[in-house]
Amino acid sequence: MGSRTIRVTVRGAFNELTTEQRAALLADAAAHDVAFAAFTADGSMTYDIAARPFFTFRFADSVDDERDIPAVTRRAEAAAVRWLTSHGYAFKNLTAQTVDMSLTPLGSRGRREAGRAG
Repeated sequence: MGSRTIRVTVRGAFNELTTEQRAALLADAAAHDVAFAAFTADGSMTYDIAARPFFTFRFADSVDDERDIPAVTRRAEAAAVRWLTSHGYAFKNLTAQTVDMSLTPLGSRGRREAGRAG
């Protein structure tokens, strides 16, 4: 396992949904609610199709070397595309935002816990 945790958020929009596809998304919406959002190695899809046609796919991986981060972004995008295409959903406007968690400042709770550990 790598020393740097990388989180990737892939966003996009469902495109040209059929009535049946929209109904399927609505029927499964509870399982894809933002309350269940998580950054995982398999990826986690969330959406609120009743409100808007957008989705967010969260993906996590780890790397030892900073030079491997772009590959994680590509894997996250590919995982999102696999999820969408395996369910038969067309999409558009795919973007990805990648965060190296080792560079993210700790909040007050994290600083307290780091102080106790050190």
